[in-house]
Amino acid sequence: MTAEELHALFIKANRSLSSVESFTGGRFASSMTAIPGASKFFVGGCVTYATWEKVRLLNIKQERVDQFGVVSQEIAGDMAMHGRFVLGSDYCISFTGNAGPSPMENKPVGLIYIGVSAYNYTQVFEYLLWGSREEVINQALSLGYDHLARMLEQFK
Repeated sequence: MTAEELHALFIKANRSLSSVESFTGGRFASSMTAIPGASKFFVGGCVTYATWEKVRLLNIKQERVDQFGVVSQEIAGDMAMHGRFVLGSDYCISFTGNAGPSPMENKPVGLIYIGVSAYNYTQVFEYLLWGSREEVINQALSLGYDHLARMLEQFK
């Protein structure tokens, strides 16, 4: 699945999309808005790179961050679900993880989580990716496109 294909699917489905990104640094939102017509479905995104922004902007409980760490299934799910409400979209995707160069929260480089939320359903996917920082980010984006397309198909 490419950004262009996902773009077309969301327009055809008449559904809105938002993103909440950490290690991808806004690359997902950029990939959506680089294609003409994005305003028909993409409502916006947040780059919550700093932990406190996940708490402040998305209203994620500090206790959950303290318990699980920001590189976790739980926080990825919270980011997608809270992002959907904050940004007012039908679907929201989140990216949190460690693209390197060194371990974070005692978690290895390449460990990433992608959250996808729609309606009252949120799903999180865990991956251990390999490669440079850029390669990890690109792999995560590609996986995110696939997961969104599958969820969009699921809720037709």
